[in-house]
Amino acid sequence: MVTKEEFNSQSLHYVRTVGMTTMRGRGFYFPVDSAMSKNGRIYVLSRSIERVAPDSLRITMLNEEGEYFGVFGRAGENDGEFRWPCGIALDDKDRVYVTDEHLHRVSIFSSEGEFINKWGTFGTENGLLNAPSGITVAPDGNLLISDSQNHRVQKFTQNGEFIYSIGAKGDGEGEFNLPWGIATNSSSEIYVADWGNDRIQKFSPDGKFIEQYGSTGRGDGQFVRPSGITINSEGYMYVADWGNERIQILNPHGEFIQKLRGEATDSEWAKDFLNVNVEEADARSRANMEPEFDFFNDDPHEESSHIEKLFWGPVSLLLDKEERLFITETNRHRIQVYKKN
Repeated sequence: MVTKEEFNSQSLHYVRTVGMTTMRGRGFYFPVDSAMSKNGRIYVLSRSIERVAPDSLRITMLNEEGEYFGVFGRAGENDGEFRWPCGIALDDKDRVYVTDEHLHRVSIFSSEGEFINKWGTFGTENGLLNAPSGITVAPDGNLLISDSQNHRVQKFTQNGEFIYSIGAKGDGEGEFNLPWGIATNSSSEIYVADWGNDRIQKFSPDGKFIEQYGSTGRGDGQFVRPSGITINSEGYMYVADWGNERIQILNPHGEFIQKLRGEATDSEWAKDFLNVNVEEADARSRANMEPEFDFFNDDPHEESSHIEKLFWGPVSLLLDKEERLFITETNRHRIQVYKKN
């Protein structure tokens, strides 16, 4: 049972919003994941949408304060290009790894965005990929990848050499249905957001099933299509409960601690934009940003799509070295930042 002391020690409060919507340059366009370097540089992966400018699909580099360092990547199938990028991770040398669901590969870049290498081949056998999504660098330096359409997790060296595979399609212990987000704790145990089965699964460092958390639903500790997960230094789980438009915090035993629905304010980039575009700023100042509608139902998507401060498509999570939580929102093209009380 969660005590008041545990809740007070682990609950989060809102700090700021980072980013804004732009199809090019300084901003994000349907971001799906983010990662952070050792010096605090944030890499935000924008998936964009089809039939728009190729350079809207990109990786934006910035820091929490909004200092902008440029972009790299674009739509295409050549070296350094993407079709459906999904996950991003950095190794201990700040090299950038990006999964691509359409091209079934991993692309590798320097910390400044210079293309280094790519690997990955479509298929179902061990070492082959079918729509790789979530990616993380394990404590031993190797890569863990959610091989989504193969309904498994695979471990590779940084050069793409196969190490082992976990799981198969199903809803039993250690089985998956379109796994997505993936993370490790300080003991190298592996956590997977089992998207289609509405649960989190935990495995040993060598891939043996340990336990699972959650079930389908909208209650506390339940999930609808969880997409992202990260673990703090004490073993507490932060889950992007994508289908419920919220973030949930669970203790190491899987007990519910807190849920977040979003409290966004204007980012520094948004303020710069509104200072220049005064007519839009005036319209926003007169608008009701928290409307009430009779047609709101028990689907949180309805409320999130109409109230700007709320999460709308919270897809992935990032913890920095101070354990501040960065929450990437696809449909509002931004990141909300939270920290402990």
